[in-house]
Amino acid sequence: MLNIKNFQANLAAVRARMSAACAQAERSESEVALLPVTKNHPVAAIEYAARSGLCSVGENRVQEASYKQDSCKSEVRWELIGHLQSNKAKLAVGVFDRIQTVDSLKLLRRLDRFASEAGKTLPILIQCNSGEDPNKYGFPLTEMAQAVECALEASALRLDGFMTIAPLDDDPDVAKSAFEKLRNLRDELSGSFNCALDELSMGMTGDLEAAIAAGSTQIRVGTALYGSREA
Repeated sequence: MLNIKNFQANLAAVRARMSAACAQAERSESEVALLPVTKNHPVAAIEYAARSGLCSVGENRVQEASYKQDSCKSEVRWELIGHLQSNKAKLAVGVFDRIQTVDSLKLLRRLDRFASEAGKTLPILIQCNSGEDPNKYGFPLTEMAQAVECALEASALRLDGFMTIAPLDDDPDVAKSAFEKLRNLRDELSGSFNCALDELSMGMTGDLEAAIAAGSTQIRVGTALYGSREA
């Protein structure tokens, strides 16, 4: 695990990339947030982020995040960015401040049920497989309208927008296409459902420039901030 000085140097480098990408896309830097991905890193990774002014962290597993919360002294928002099995929905509702990876109607309905039972309104993002990658989770583009309708009908969920993970490909146009498809769909569905859908969680270490150019409002970065993961 790197020390905080090295983390902050890495953070400055990531912010410089984001700044340059925003300038190239003629967007304000304030439009794009950075979510540090702390999966498989110790609690210190979360403390570094909080001490450096980052208010949220991204975790992939419910149990890991729950364990870290018990040890973490910093006040941060916890976002689930990994696949969530429906049988862990109840635990996830209690652990996370937002769940980005809602990828089925069954999961959506279970989250609504458990959030209602917990007396809370749970912010969510709907995950879309906009790159049509068979190795990725998410609704197909053609089923996103149904997912949005179901989310808007839920009594205990707040739909903030969409997320996607671009296919792994050496061709940068593949990621670019996946991001642009989701942005265009967001614009279409926002109009047809008359709802904001402001959040577009798109882009990671390797493709953040393409994501920002396509309209991402949140970049999820782990490797460029913390180095290789422990597991």
